[in-house]
Amino acid sequence: MHRPVPLSHLLYLHGFRSSPQSTKAQTLARLMAQEHPQVHWWCPALPPSPQAAVDQLLQGIGHWPQDGMAIAGSSLGGFYAQVLARQIGCPVVLLNPAAHPARDLAGHIGEHPAWHDPHQRIHFDASFIGELRRLEATPATHTPPSLAVIAKGDEVLDWREMLHAYGQGQVRLVEGSDHGLSDFEALLPEIMEFLGLR
Repeated sequence: MHRPVPLSHLLYLHGFRSSPQSTKAQTLARLMAQEHPQVHWWCPALPPSPQAAVDQLLQGIGHWPQDGMAIAGSSLGGFYAQVLARQIGCPVVLLNPAAHPARDLAGHIGEHPAWHDPHQRIHFDASFIGELRRLEATPATHTPPSLAVIAKGDEVLDWREMLHAYGQGQVRLVEGSDHGLSDFEALLPEIMEFLGLR
């Protein structure tokens, strides 16, 4: 994607029960540090409350240059990324993004171990479903440039729903693979090109 202004800030959002220690987050962090150290990288640990997560993110990127930033997100983080990008207008990369998180997470209320630290517990409160519904209903003020990376082999989310919800922009439909995109490194050149970093 041609950017009128070079990318200067990149936000990465992890998914439900995930963390900045996820394989994709760590892979991208290393790549940015090694090849694009001039780009400010931020991958925060997100609170379980969707509204608290979005509020934290809006505060954190409030001073970022709108025309020099981009957002990437995986699964629930992909949903958050799209919500933010539709308000800001910046480019967004969606990695197996959750299309209907309020519906899908309604069965996950309660305590859960974190993926990358089973000793850490995450409490997903029933009130968070309402927060997700409100975020899903947030009207878009922009149609941001988007790249949706969708794996047909995703064992958690239905690729057809993801394609319907997020297929308006550039789409990379991956045959097979899985929810975590275990072939993520092979997809990086296309992602970097979309971000204007190649």
